[in-house]
Amino acid sequence: MADTTQQMAAAEEKKEDAVPQQAKAHRMLQVSILRYNPADPDSVPHLQTYSVSETDSMTLYILLNELRDTQDPSLQFDFVCRAGICGSCAMLVNGKPTLACRCLTRDLPDHFTLAPLPGFELIGDLSVNTGKWMRGMSERIQSWCHLNDDNVNLSKIETPMDPHLAEEIYLLDRCVECGCCVASCGNFRMRPDFVGAVAINKISRFRLDPRDHRNDADYYEILGTESGVFGCMSLLACHDFCPKDLPLKTQIAFMRRKMAEQGIMGKEEPSLKRVIPLRELKLD
Repeated sequence: MADTTQQMAAAEEKKEDAVPQQAKAHRMLQVSILRYNPADPDSVPHLQTYSVSETDSMTLYILLNELRDTQDPSLQFDFVCRAGICGSCAMLVNGKPTLACRCLTRDLPDHFTLAPLPGFELIGDLSVNTGKWMRGMSERIQSWCHLNDDNVNLSKIETPMDPHLAEEIYLLDRCVECGCCVASCGNFRMRPDFVGAVAINKISRFRLDPRDHRNDADYYEILGTESGVFGCMSLLACHDFCPKDLPLKTQIAFMRRKMAEQGIMGKEEPSLKRVIPLRELKLD
C-alpha cells in the first residue's frame, strides 16, 4: 500500500514538472505573409513578417485570426468551417498548398511563409476566388447528373442503389473544391485551359452513377482533348497535396484509358442529348 502511495505521489510530481516544461516548449513564430491588394492602386506585392506566440494545438487558422484580431485587421484570408470540409482556407505554406485549418504550427519551422494559391483570381493577401474558377469548370464539364427523364417526379421513391457502388461514388464525391490540386499542377501553369484533376475526378464520379445517362462517347467530347485528360503529364502533385486524400492518380489513369479506348475504337455512340464540347466553353 505504501509503495502504491509513493508511486501515485511520484506521478503527480511528474505531472507538475511537465507543465512548465510544456510551457517552455512554446515558440515565438515568425510568419512572413505575401501582402497585396489588387483593388488598391498603391499596393505592391511584398512580404510582411509578424511575430506570434505559439499555443497548444495551434493551427494556421487560429494563428491568422489572432494576427487579424491583435496585430493587423487589414489582413485578408478566407475561412468558413474550421473542419476541413469547406475548402475555403487553402493557401501556400512554404510553397506547398494545404488547408490552414488542418495545418498545425507544431509541424512547421520557427519561420515560415504564407502565400495565396496561384492560378486563381486574387481578392487580396491570402484570399482568392476559387468559387469563380470552380463554377466555370463545373459548367464546362457539366458536372451534374444528367437524368434519363427530364420530368422528375420528386414524390416518387428513389430507386435503391447498391451499397458498394454508393460507397465508391461517395469516395470520389468527398472533394471540397479547395483548389489545392489545381494550384499544385505544373501542367495548369503552362495550360490555363487545362481542366485539372478536380474535373477529371468529377467526371469519373458521374461515370459511376447509374442515374446519369451519359456514356463514354459523351465524356470523350468533354475530356478527350489536350485540355482534358490527355493534357495531364502525370506529375501527380494533385494526388500528393489533396487534403482529402482522394485517389486522383487512379482516376486520372482510369479515365485516360477509357477515353483512349473510346477515341481509338469508338465503342459507344453519343447519347441523344448533346453534351457541349469543352472547347465551346470558357472559364471567364
